[in-house]
Amino acid sequence: MKLTFVKLLFTTLIAYFSLFSIAQAEERVVATVDGYPIMQSQVDKALGKRANNEKNRQAALNDVIDDFLVQRAIQESGIKINYAYVDQMIENIAIQNGITYGQLLDALDYQGITLNQYRQQLAHQLLMEGVRQKAIESSIQVHPEEVQNLAKEMQDKAKASGTLKTTTGTQYRISHILIKTNPILNDNQAKEKLTAIANDINSGKTTFENAAEKNSLDYVSAAEGGDLGWNFLEVYDPTFAKTAQQTKVGVLSKPFKSKFGWHILKVTDTRKADRTKDAYLQKAYQQIINKQAQAASQDWVKALKDRADIKYIK
Repeated sequence: MKLTFVKLLFTTLIAYFSLFSIAQAEERVVATVDGYPIMQSQVDKALGKRANNEKNRQAALNDVIDDFLVQRAIQESGIKINYAYVDQMIENIAIQNGITYGQLLDALDYQGITLNQYRQQLAHQLLMEGVRQKAIESSIQVHPEEVQNLAKEMQDKAKASGTLKTTTGTQYRISHILIKTNPILNDNQAKEKLTAIANDINSGKTTFENAAEKNSLDYVSAAEGGDLGWNFLEVYDPTFAKTAQQTKVGVLSKPFKSKFGWHILKVTDTRKADRTKDAYLQKAYQQIINKQAQAASQDWVKALKDRADIKYIK
């Protein structure tokens, strides 16, 4: 009796481990996406009722990969839906269709859709559109050489055809004095120091050039009396550029802070300068971006794939 029981138990265990081995053999990694494993069971589930052939298995695998990439993009986007905005959208939809809010609710009810379901649908659409836009933006890669080559090609072509249009812009010649904060010189003290220097310059006690040589921590320009030479404003920090643009020629600015520290500046002169090359660079840059964005918008999931490291395991 005992021997029979042992044989039965042994046979049962063999059958169990055989089934376990088959299950283990079927459950395998078929691909990785940036190191994340895609399992055979996921592909089998995605295959559904489609015929189990090579073409459909590959399509199912691609579906699983696409879904993984989309879900990851949603998580990484950090987009939060404002439901007050969704509610406003619903009200606007009613207005745009010439019906009352109550009539819109009746129309939804007739289709078997609750207000909350409709809100969730709209929220999901907003979420996916936000994720889509981020995916498109992230897929755009512009190389300086590409922009320069296209700009030159466009400019040469316009010159050869006689359609070249020259563009000019305003260059500024600016002098400045830079003071940086440190553990013993805070913002208020730096501002006060520059105010005192400005008062000395304005009263004639010293010149801007001497004050810059003595006090400015921009050592390159300090050696030139604070002179930064001729430049277009976009080469400067935005706060610095805005202050220069608002300061009259020959007038000393009030102390202001940029990401580099505290400054006073003086616009010594302005002039018109040729910006034709810059204009074509901007035109070429925009053209490249638009082309990439258009391609990515047609299949934004493909844009996600292009950035992912996908490895198929046979």
